Amino acid sequence: MSETTTPATELASQYITQVTGDLDANVKEQERVSAEIASLQEQLASLQRDHGVLVSMQQALGITATQAESASDSAAAVVPSPRRKKAGAAAGGKQKAQKSTAAPAKRAGRKAAAKTAGTAKAAEPTLVELIRRHLAEQKEPRSAAEISAALGQAHPHRDIAAKVVRVTLEGLVAKSQAERSRQGRSVFYTAPAAQAADGTQAEAQTEDTSSN
Repeated sequence: MSETTTPATELASQYITQVTGDLDANVKEQERVSAEIASLQEQLASLQRDHGVLVSMQQALGITATQAESASDSAAAVVPSPRRKKAGAAAGGKQKAQKSTAAPAKRAGRKAAAKTAGTAKAAEPTLVELIRRHLAEQKEPRSAAEISAALGQAHPHRDIAAKVVRVTLEGLVAKSQAERSRQGRSVFYTAPAAQAADGTQAEAQTEDTSSN
């Protein structure tokens, strides 16, 4: 009887170990996917803001182009009908010159709009970049709540939620771009050793430049 019970107990123990490991892996995978979703949502919001800026500039450029074309048509209507073939050719050449002059102006406006949009997008870092930069600047471990509060104070125009910050931090830990430690029931995060050293050197160089 005891020989039958012992294999069954060992089999149950193996199942428990396997299920526990699978559950832990599932939780970590959920945290990683949640972090990626949060990052993608932030990128989508940034793209939507850029889209609004581009639409506004496009509308402004469209109104300007329409007014220019209306003025050109009015000037052409004032010119009397030509009596000779040479005069007609001259008028046609004048209209072609006006169209060729308007085309570079439109292209220049589009390039300026694209350049402005690119500059606005580059000046707005993602939440992942903000968190990595903040961790690199810290000399002591920080909790998700402390990081969220610091980023919210530094960037009041952005809606930075503590839950999103925590999920993003777990995603960075999964990618070895951040380190996690526990003190009792509290969880703290730090930058990897190499990244933290780079942040300390950059801070020291900034202080030396300011003193000079």
